[in-house]
Amino acid sequence: VQLQASGGGLVQTGASLRLSCVASGSIFSGYTMGWYRQAPGKQRELVASIGPSSGLNYANSVKGRFTISRDNAKNTVYLQMNNLKPEDTAVYYCNRLIAPISWGQGTQVTVSS
Repeated sequence: VQLQASGGGLVQTGASLRLSCVASGSIFSGYTMGWYRQAPGKQRELVASIGPSSGLNYANSVKGRFTISRDNAKNTVYLQMNNLKPEDTAVYYCNRLIAPISWGQGTQVTVSS
């Protein structure tokens, strides 16, 4: 397994979750990493990305609520999600922005109203 996302769950509106994605070193180091999500019946969308050293970008729908970070020593990228809304319900994945590799299983986030 090259990308392993975890940390999802069923929460109520306004709650927080922290997602983690562990990658093998060869596919993590030096790459911009992103968190994506795919809701039922919708296309996968990029919600946040982080460059090898910095360079943060967020989708407008999550700005001010989500924070992406990475620990290069652990080959791990995180997504702190606060003030969750029902429209955040989706399967969340991580992957490289450039030359993405096979998608892992992702982690399900369900936000109830």
